[in-house]
Amino acid sequence: MAGSEFRPVYHPAGHDNALRGVVQDLRTGRWVSMAQLLADTDGWALWTQRTQVLAAVAAGSDVVQAWRAERPHSAAATVMYTRVAVERAIRAHREGHRRTRELWQQAWESCTIAARTAPADPVPWVCLLALAVLDEEQRMEEHRVPPPGPMLPPGPWGLLAEAHKRDPYNREAYHRMLQFVYARRSGPATGPLSEAVNFVQWAAASAPPGSALHALPLYTRVERYRRERGQEKALDLHWVAEDATRDAERALTAWFDRTAPAASSLLDLNHLAHALWGALRFDDAARVFTALGPYYTPQPWAYRTRDPGDRALAEEVFTRARSRCLTTVPDR
Repeated sequence: MAGSEFRPVYHPAGHDNALRGVVQDLRTGRWVSMAQLLADTDGWALWTQRTQVLAAVAAGSDVVQAWRAERPHSAAATVMYTRVAVERAIRAHREGHRRTRELWQQAWESCTIAARTAPADPVPWVCLLALAVLDEEQRMEEHRVPPPGPMLPPGPWGLLAEAHKRDPYNREAYHRMLQFVYARRSGPATGPLSEAVNFVQWAAASAPPGSALHALPLYTRVERYRRERGQEKALDLHWVAEDATRDAERALTAWFDRTAPAASSLLDLNHLAHALWGALRFDDAARVFTALGPYYTPQPWAYRTRDPGDRALAEEVFTRARSRCLTTVPDR
């Protein structure tokens, strides 16, 4: 698998075989298997992950609306309807669409309904956190709550607390908070990136062993690299610096070594493999590449190319890094 015949696979379901089949059904307009999958989903972490993937796939069709119309009293249908509404609002914002404010309002109202319908579910609160990114100037009071610690910016801390209360250290909730920090326009002179670094270090420091939040610092390091436009550099000092290798080591030992890789986010695994490769920790990176199996995500590899928008170039960097690491281990 380390040779030139290897071709990585990008699929939103990754190792989740049950989810993969449902994604295919969604793309053909069928919702029954989605309803069954969510009914069988155990645990808020998996629930959050699956609903996020399903919403991204369903946002371009009316399949979730059809489910909700057929099952108006279904809490799962209500939550998925909210997921889709939020996904559409975020896409409209990203594209500068004229209906952004209207879609934002609709999504926000859907979130409040879902929170009442499914009071124990963290996803409605995760969705409200996702919508907070659209409030770039923090005009809404709930988006400028004082932070829980020094060196942290004001923000939607109450929303994060609600998600955390329902599912402690919910991965998506903290990533949504990180995206909010990136989008802030009213930060200090040092900029939102320094606030983001403070946030991820704070989150990782409080996370228990096995939590995916230990991988959060890897994201801000990639973001800093991207903003410095260093994408054409190879294994440079940015990745072998002491703090970079320390972040990679912490993610490896506090998260990867203490969890089931098959149940982990593909994006987290790719960021860890990338960080270890960049730190010249080829043996450790090989373990992560092995856990990934055939799967990969374009980020963060795209930022090591001359054109981050070219997915083929990202695949090429991933494949080259994977081959380099796996060939250092005789048994692979």
